[in-house]
Formats: sequence, structure tokens, C-alpha cells
Amino acid sequence: MTELPVLYSFRRCPYAMRARMALLVSETPVRLREVVLRDKPEEMIAASPKATVPVLVLPDGQVIDESLAIMRWALDRNDPQDWLQGTAAGTELIAEADGPFKHHLDRYKYPTRYENVDPLEHRAGGLIFLEKLDGLIQPSGQLMGAKPTLADHAIFPFVRQFANNDRSWFDALPLPALQKWLGNHLASPLFATTMQKYPQWKSGDEEPVFALDVTV
Repeated sequence: MTELPVLYSFRRCPYAMRARMALLVSETPVRLREVVLRDKPEEMIAASPKATVPVLVLPDGQVIDESLAIMRWALDRNDPQDWLQGTAAGTELIAEADGPFKHHLDRYKYPTRYENVDPLEHRAGGLIFLEKLDGLIQPSGQLMGAKPTLADHAIFPFVRQFANNDRSWFDALPLPALQKWLGNHLASPLFATTMQKYPQWKSGDEEPVFALDVTV
């Protein structure tokens, strides 16, 4: 059997979600090591001292420890659904999601982690980005064109996290295109596979193969 990359992941982390989706859609099987963030394995810390998921360790020892870099690495190898189309426009939108929107999301969802934070103020700040997304969504229901691209899959896990913090508030917003977009991505077979549950990995444990087709 060909040696597979090893992916350190945490099921509920939006960064890890988007990396797993790209690995799945690019047909790149990996050996999954599910991490519990309060009990991170020494092997992951040795590979990536910043100790945040996801971390992809390639068979040659190369380490990729940024989610977007993992996505692009996987899709550069194989992009059967053309996620990389329109990346110039999508890159700016992803940067806005990962920067200002994520800033507001963190302070809205975890206000006790910060000093002098008003979560409702940051909810309002995040809403500005949600309104922008709602206006960008095409008649096809996607952000960048007729089909979903890297931008859709890189951004929607964070919109999911924002929406789930107060779902009744989010569902009452006058953002029908965005709400449908989010719902469709959450209901996709790709996301269902992405969110499969695995037990915490510890040194010496079996590493399940994470892939759309695990018969490798």
C-alpha cells in the first residue's frame, strides 16, 4: 500500500473542516488522527510547534499546517470539481472572512476570552459581512459563479459557527440567499462525510483512512 499523508484534525474546528473537504473532493486519502484540543498528541506538537489543527504530514516529512495551504496543496494535485476557478476574486473574500469576520466571530462566540468585549457589538460587526455574502450569492446559489468554488467551502464553516451561536436570531435575518446557501452546503453529502465522527487518536492507535472511498 502506498504510504498516505497523516492529518491531525479536530472534527468541530472550521479550519480543519475546510481542509478535510478539500482532501475529500481532491480524492486525497489520508490517515486521520483525531485530536482533543486539551490533550494534544506529542507527535502533532513535534510536527508543528504552534500546535493548532489542521496539520498535514506528507510521506516525505513535509509539514503543511495552515488550512488554506492544505486546501490548495490538495486541489493543485487534483481538482475534479474546479474549486480553484475564480481564485483571484475568491482570495479577497476568503481573506475578509479569515480576518475581520473571524475577529468578530471570536468575540461574539467567546466574549469571556477577551477584555472589555460586547458580544452584541461584534455580532453586528459580523452581520456586515453576512450581508455582503448575501448580496454576492449568484442565481446558482454560490458565491463565485455557477458552481461552488474554494471560496464557498473555505468560508461556510465559519458562517456555520456564527449562525449556530444564536440560531433563532440568524434564521430570522432577512438574508434568504445566504441562509439557503448555508443550508445547502450543510446538507451536502460532502459535508456529511467531512463530519464523520472518529475517536481521539493516541500514539499507537489505528489510524482510519479518511476518504470518500476508503477501500485503498
